Amino acid sequence: MSLYGALRSGVSGLFVQTQSMAMISDNIANVNTNGYKKSSPRFSTLVTTASSNTHYTSGGTNSNIAREIDQQGLLKGSSVATDIAISQSGFFTVTDSITKNKVTNNWDSNGTIHYTRAGEFRKDKDGNLVNSAGFYLMGWKRNDTNDGYKTTNVQSSFNGINVAAQSAVPKPTSAINFSANLNSNAKLGATFKTEIQVFDRQGKQKSLTLVYTKTANVNEWDVGVIIDSGKFIDPNATSATSPVGIPGDLNGDGVITNDEVTTENAAWGDAGSGSIAAPVSLGKVTFDANGTLKSIASTNGFGTGSIGVNGGAASGRLQVLIDHDGVIGVAGTDADDATVVDINFGTIGGTEGLTQYSRSSVLNNYSQDGKQSGSLTGVSISKTGEVTAKFDNGHHRLLYQIPVTTFNNPNALEAKTGNAYIETDASGSAVAHVSGEGGAGQITPNSIESSTVDLADEFTDMITTQRAYSASTKIITTADEMLEELIRVKR
Repeated sequence: MSLYGALRSGVSGLFVQTQSMAMISDNIANVNTNGYKKSSPRFSTLVTTASSNTHYTSGGTNSNIAREIDQQGLLKGSSVATDIAISQSGFFTVTDSITKNKVTNNWDSNGTIHYTRAGEFRKDKDGNLVNSAGFYLMGWKRNDTNDGYKTTNVQSSFNGINVAAQSAVPKPTSAINFSANLNSNAKLGATFKTEIQVFDRQGKQKSLTLVYTKTANVNEWDVGVIIDSGKFIDPNATSATSPVGIPGDLNGDGVITNDEVTTENAAWGDAGSGSIAAPVSLGKVTFDANGTLKSIASTNGFGTGSIGVNGGAASGRLQVLIDHDGVIGVAGTDADDATVVDINFGTIGGTEGLTQYSRSSVLNNYSQDGKQSGSLTGVSISKTGEVTAKFDNGHHRLLYQIPVTTFNNPNALEAKTGNAYIETDASGSAVAHVSGEGGAGQITPNSIESSTVDLADEFTDMITTQRAYSASTKIITTADEMLEELIRVKR
């Protein structure tokens, strides 16, 4: 009977409006939940087949849940370096449990892989990045050759991103660049010293002093070198006569590398002895009449104490070989700590390095590439998802890269507690991309994605839902009154 059908339609209306109110309630409750995606009801008709075109059989209504997971929330700035968001499509890959691999020292997932847009990550007690829901951020670790990342699309093979306290290894000085002026009015025998800070392989700070002495030749200066501890190495100590090329230069390119020093060190002699007050001859520099650098030449190969190496003299460079501990070690072992230091005096014909002008001799500036050991001071995350460790010695080290994972149908992901989702058959397979590539969104550092809930919309929907619910109750009470009238007919 159609009156009973009307009652059923009213009941279905009450049910779907109750569902709608539940969704609105959850949305409002999560208005401040970072990365939250609102849920909305989608109503559809329920139709039952009528016996003829002249009879109508009511069916009522049905509701489906529409999770607007692909909707972009507002990005707001954050002062925390590990807060990240994704602009446009994609998710962070996270896991609910990780464990340290004692063999590789990596943090591997031993839980369920989830996906989230909530990028408010903080370090836990072990240094792993974890969000407020307890999900650990996953990514690609830097490879062993330090020239890329261990990329994979197998989500469970990602590593937990760990930024625990680390130290930056020291780096021995291997290159020095400087700018200085030598007084063109200097008299014969006049000297000018430039003291430069250098480091050995353990990060110990040392003083390397270049001593310029005016010669009797026009526009020519001798260059000597002093080190406050350690010894200089004479690359020609094993050569009885003037050599062809540079002894120790195994590949014959005119430049002795650190590897070649390690190979040849045991056979090289010693041109210095500990802390020396007198400079050891390195080479000579000459200038044009206009004060620019004309030429540079080493003095090696012509007797004890001549330690300069023409490591690119045509381009304004000389090399000096230093054994920092002052003990000739066994080639290729840890005892062999010889280091090549490349000294760049400037471009021949240029003015950015050494000059000879009519003014006081002065060191303008210098730079060297050695570093002390350093302690971790913080981390940063770039737009490409690269996680960089920062150390107090000025060193930076790339650790991980955070991929952006996409799905063909993200709205079909299954929602889980903690503002996270898991893959389903309907969502399609997860595909990991470098940030901003392959259709993936771009990571935005120092940002958090806000909830997609709009309070004005939710309260408006709440009013219409309440009215629709009231209207459905009217259907039931009216149909009840009609049935009551029908029953009275018998009376």
